[in-house]
Amino acid sequence: MSIATKFKSLSPPQLAAIAFFVATGIMLLAFLPLSGFPPHLGFLGIMSIITAFSLFTKRPWTQWLIFILLVTITVFSLYTLYAVGLSNILVTISMLSYAVLTWSIVMLLRKR
Repeated sequence: MSIATKFKSLSPPQLAAIAFFVATGIMLLAFLPLSGFPPHLGFLGIMSIITAFSLFTKRPWTQWLIFILLVTITVFSLYTLYAVGLSNILVTISMLSYAVLTWSIVMLLRKR
């Protein structure tokens, strides 16, 4: 089965979720050396890419990975918002959008 055939078999919410998880995984891994190599950024980046791959290949453990990412991203975003507060508006906006986009992607996937 070719990759084009697999992409055609996926619904638009699944394609959006795959694109979101790949993009956030790559961004988190790209910011890893810029922020002093914190392990939680690497963990979230690798888990996002693994979740996108398992969603693309329709693995049975995809739902568990999405749940684990939902919990960890929510905790990561809320902790960062608490630690930074409103002192850095760029970090605040990015963490809020990251949490909101994660929850909206998960809600889109639940409706499929």
